[in-house]
Amino acid sequence: MPAVLWLVLALALCAGELLTLDLVLLMLGGAALAGAGAALLVDPVAVQALVAGLTAVLLLGLVRPVARRHLEVPGRLTGRARLTGRTALVVEPVTEHTGQVRLDGELWRARPWSGGFDVPAGSTVVVASVEGATLHVYPSELARPEELS
Repeated sequence: MPAVLWLVLALALCAGELLTLDLVLLMLGGAALAGAGAALLVDPVAVQALVAGLTAVLLLGLVRPVARRHLEVPGRLTGRARLTGRTALVVEPVTEHTGQVRLDGELWRARPWSGGFDVPAGSTVVVASVEGATLHVYPSELARPEELS
């Protein structure tokens, strides 16, 4: 019966990994699986827990760092850096108070990067910066933002 409980715990932890994608719960699920294997061989729960604990330490300390290195893509931009410099299509005219652009199939709220210009619908803009869920954009025919200042 303890082996079944260890297996249920292992499955729950692995299912939880699908929500976090951090490889921690997956390693703990592997440790619980080792605890299930120990439960098939020995009766004392303390020994099973010791096997699971040692396996967790080994998996988290040795396997997880290597796995994370293999999953990371060098040079891949994320967050704000991924959006800055990209071009978007103006869906709703961009003014100081309103505006929407389509970037990679998604609609984003947009405002002019620097005041004094409005961008009509149908124009192409470049993302200068990101503030929350708002893209600060400038018309693609203008110079880069550093040159506008």
